[in-house]
Amino acid sequence: MFSITNLWAETITVCATCSVKTIHEAIQQASEGDTILVKKGVYKEANLKIEKGITLIGEGLPTIDGQEKGEIITIGANNVTLDGFKIINVGVSYTTDYAAVRVVRSEGFTIQNLVLEKLFFGIYLQKSNNGKVLNNTVKGEAVTEFNSGNAIHLWYCSNVEVRGNDVRNVRDGIYLEFSDQITIIDNFSKNNVRYGLHFMFSNNNSVINNRFETNGAGIALMFSKLMEVENNIITKNWGTASYGLLLKEVNDVNLKNNIFKENTVGITVEGSNRLVYANNDFISNGYALRVKGACYDNQIVKNNFLYNSFDISYNGRIHDNIFDNNFWSNYTGYDLDKDGIGDVPYRPVKLFSYIVNRTPEAIILLRSLFIDLIDFSEKVSPVFTPDDLMDENPRMKRIDHDKN
Repeated sequence: MFSITNLWAETITVCATCSVKTIHEAIQQASEGDTILVKKGVYKEANLKIEKGITLIGEGLPTIDGQEKGEIITIGANNVTLDGFKIINVGVSYTTDYAAVRVVRSEGFTIQNLVLEKLFFGIYLQKSNNGKVLNNTVKGEAVTEFNSGNAIHLWYCSNVEVRGNDVRNVRDGIYLEFSDQITIIDNFSKNNVRYGLHFMFSNNNSVINNRFETNGAGIALMFSKLMEVENNIITKNWGTASYGLLLKEVNDVNLKNNIFKENTVGITVEGSNRLVYANNDFISNGYALRVKGACYDNQIVKNNFLYNSFDISYNGRIHDNIFDNNFWSNYTGYDLDKDGIGDVPYRPVKLFSYIVNRTPEAIILLRSLFIDLIDFSEKVSPVFTPDDLMDENPRMKRIDHDKN
C-alpha cells in the first residue's frame, strides 16, 4: 500500500558543491521516507546515526572515512536502506565492538553493495529482524582472533537473508548467536583467522551454496538444531586444529550435496544426533568424518569417500548410526551379480585411525607395511573398532549426485 509519507518523500543530494555538503547534515534534514543521494567523493565522517526510515544511496561508490573515531554508521530505525558505499577506518577498541555499520532493533532493513575495509567489526546486527545483507565485500587485516572482529555479526536476530557477500581476513567471516531463521546463501568466506561461518545457540537456519576456503576452520555449528547445510564447497582448511565442519551438540541437521575437499578433517562431530549426511563428496582430506563420541541415530548414506587418509575415525566401540550405499575408494570387494553393489560389506574404520587418535605421533607410519597388516587383522577380527560399523551395500562406482 502506498503511504501518505511516500507522497511527500524528497531526495536530498550530497556533494562538495551541493547545498548539503555532509552526510550528517543530510540525515538531520531528512524526513521519514526520504532518500539521500551521496555523490562520488570522500566524506570524513563518523558516528552517523540514522533514526528515521530513510534510504541512503551512494553514487559511484563514495567513501565514508571514519578516521578511526569509533563506530561509523548506526541504524536505529525501521525500513532503512544503506546502499553503495565504501566505508573505511573503523575505530579499534578492546572494550567496545566498533563496527562500520551497526543495526540496532530495526525491522525491514537492507544493507547492500558496500565495500568495508580497515575495520574492527564490519556489519553488526543486534536484535534486528526481517532484513537483508546483500552483496557486500568485507576485508579485514586480522592476524589473531584477539585483535579483530567479525565481518557479518548477528546477535539475537531473526528472519535475515545474508546473500552474495565476500568476507575475508577477519576473525569469523559470518557469526550468529541466538539468531533463528537466517538464510546464509551464495557467500564466499576466505582466509579468516577462526571460522568462515560460526553458529552458537541458533536454530532453524539454512546454509546453502556457499564457499569456505583456507579459513582457520570452515564452519562451526555449535549448540544448535534444525539446520539445512546444502550445496556448499568447504576446502583447504589446514592446520593441527582445523576442519571443514565442526558439529558440536547439534541435532536434526541435514547435510546434503556438499563438497569437503583437502581439509585436515572434513567433518568432526561430537554429541550430535539425528543428522543426515547424504550425497556429499569427501575428497583428499586427512580424515573425512571424525566421530568423537555420543552421536546417535545418524545416517551416512550415498556419499563419496575419495582418497582420504582415513575415511571414518570412531572413538569407541559402540555406535547407533547407519552407514549405507556409500562409495569408498579404498573398497576392494567384488560384485559378482553386477548390480553395482559390492557383495562384501565394507568396514571403513581402520585400527590405525584408532591408534593415531590416541598417539598422534604414530601418523609417520601411515604408509608402512606394518600398518597394512594390523588393519587387515582388525578387519578380520575387530577388537578395538566397532564390530558392527560397516556399510552393507558399498557402491562399486562413484555416485553421480546429479542422478540421485
